[in-house]
Amino acid sequence: MIDRIDRSILRALQSDGRMTATALAAEVGLTVAPCHRRLKDLESSGVIRGYRAEVDPAQVGLGFGAMVFTTLRETSQETIRAFEDAVVAQPQIVEAYRLFGDPDYLLRCVAADLPAYQRLYDEHLAALPGVAKLTSTIVMRDLKGSGGLPV
Repeated sequence: MIDRIDRSILRALQSDGRMTATALAAEVGLTVAPCHRRLKDLESSGVIRGYRAEVDPAQVGLGFGAMVFTTLRETSQETIRAFEDAVVAQPQIVEAYRLFGDPDYLLRCVAADLPAYQRLYDEHLAALPGVAKLTSTIVMRDLKGSGGLPV
């Protein structure tokens, strides 16, 4: 079970994933060895799934964002598997959620601009296995992004 100290470790790392073990230990009130042991336990148990850099999409030429609500023609296991595999393989789909109810999925896509998104839509999204309906909503502004969890 995750205790108060583990939660402190998680909060600190969500704020600064590049924090050194020494700085992390000082932040949560432990010496380095027990802090490092807890960190390794959190990693090996899957609580911490990985570390990555947060990249500004506009700074790398992907400043256009769209949320795409997707409804499938059918929800057989084969269709779902084929659709999900194709979604995972498409790098411009940066987030994907299977939903209860209608629509079946919510996809967050990035592109350079509207014409690039139209090409993505026409050539890839509309061709995803089992798609019956796509509804795009353009992202006006990213207010919060994918921040940390309230641990």
